[in-house]
Amino acid sequence: MKLRIDNETLAEEFFEGTSLLGIVAPIKDYLFTWHINQNMGFHFRINNSIEIQLRKKDRNYFFSIYEYKVPGCCMVHYLYNNQYDGEYLLPEFKHLDFLWLVAGEEMDKEELQSLQQSLKSMPSVQFVNEMTNEKIKHKQHLIF
Repeated sequence: MKLRIDNETLAEEFFEGTSLLGIVAPIKDYLFTWHINQNMGFHFRINNSIEIQLRKKDRNYFFSIYEYKVPGCCMVHYLYNNQYDGEYLLPEFKHLDFLWLVAGEEMDKEELQSLQQSLKSMPSVQFVNEMTNEKIKHKQHLIF
């Protein structure tokens, strides 16, 4: 008997109760997270243990993930870099530079809109959009 990983169920469980934003901000990831930490009161840190590695065209591509655990609750914010050396974590969204995932606890609409407004007011941010995981073809790429 061959065991198979059910990626669809895995993705459904991973994305249950999450919020996802797509962000266009053409600056380096470390600079972007620094601005977020300075201007919005977050404390994002790179988490190399959950970095996503994709293998394409006989090469490895590494997509960094920054993490911020909200003190006193189970909400965690993840900031994914969507690009690495000409490849994309989500190839169907090549125009996006970053993906912001909120997991652990569902964010209410007002909180999410407030987060979007704060991001939009940052000088390097050109675009912020809420994304539904149904529209993401390669959602398994976001699972760590």
